[in-house]
Amino acid sequence: MSSTVVTGIGELVTCDGTGADGLGVQAGAAVVVEDGLVAWLGPQAAAPAADRRLDVGGRAVLPGFVDSHAHLVFAGDRGDEFAARMAGTPYDGGGIGVSVAATRAATDDELRALLAGRVAEMRAQGTTTVEVKSGYGLTVEDEVRALRIARELTTETTFLGAHVVPAEYAADRAAYVDLVTGPMLEAVTPYARWVDVFCEPHSAHAFTADEARAVLTAGRAAGLGLRVHGNQLGPGPGVQLAVELGAASVDHCTFLSAADVDALADAAGTTVATLLPGVEFSTRSPYPDAAALLRAGVGIALATDCNPGTCYSSSMPFVIALAVREMGLTPGQAVYAATAGSARSLRRDDIGRLAVGARADLTVLDAPSHVHLSYRAGVPIARTLELEA
Repeated sequence: MSSTVVTGIGELVTCDGTGADGLGVQAGAAVVVEDGLVAWLGPQAAAPAADRRLDVGGRAVLPGFVDSHAHLVFAGDRGDEFAARMAGTPYDGGGIGVSVAATRAATDDELRALLAGRVAEMRAQGTTTVEVKSGYGLTVEDEVRALRIARELTTETTFLGAHVVPAEYAADRAAYVDLVTGPMLEAVTPYARWVDVFCEPHSAHAFTADEARAVLTAGRAAGLGLRVHGNQLGPGPGVQLAVELGAASVDHCTFLSAADVDALADAAGTTVATLLPGVEFSTRSPYPDAAALLRAGVGIALATDCNPGTCYSSSMPFVIALAVREMGLTPGQAVYAATAGSARSLRRDDIGRLAVGARADLTVLDAPSHVHLSYRAGVPIARTLELEA
């Protein structure tokens, strides 16, 4: 076994649930890493001996960001769609078909290279765990290859065959739902941990409550965990369906009724509301009130939703800054939601926090405090701390 002691930490943010905003901040601390796990943390003066010493020169260290919602296996570009939205064209999900066509036309090696580049871009900004969805293939063969390729880089893979109804099934939606819940699900299950569905009555391209229920219950029967895209374009059934079925996460939550908030609060131990402020930024949509959700007792997470249509940003620091500026969170609450909160949305306790036995996924800031993630918005101060000799 090899070990590294990280010293010279200006502020150690453990996100262990203690202290202000649950950040568990320690001053003058050190961390000992052994074979990829946290073996010890505490006062630097008491740190045990290690094979290697890494001094970070007074910088802040925190758990690596957990990006629990991303669509990274795709080809093509939709910059023109973004420009049109900035000029007033509303988003309705229809542009997903453009990405489907480009992704189907790409080779495996092209998709593999594009995915690797996006994951590397995330790591360069401090993200150490990323969930990757399919959903730009929408045939059995293309959904399988998306998840197979994603599985090469992450264990957090999500089957999103129910992203939209592809053009070839527009006249027979029921047949496509049968495909998703039957042959497609059977083929992708070896490569997926989760199943997801875009439940959105405000889009003719997405899925109704009944269709979404069929997809989720079939996925659960196949042994997959449940995730839901819900309440993005307007009020809808997504949140209530996610809570009813015990989904780990319902994502977007842009338009919530009082009943939705109550349901999420009652299910806080089971279902996390994953907020995606980069989407609101990129679609000119209203930002959800994250601070009000916390006051109501809702468990929240933050993620990028990095995708070619509604948020082509891989930056968790950008998401944190938006959550502070536009969604009412404190800098500490936003950091916690982007680490421990997102880990909980993946039902993981080995990431998103720094504690003995947890994964030693460390992010270092070129700054003395986590506050700088929102204070210095847009400045690339976060990076994954590489511990290899």
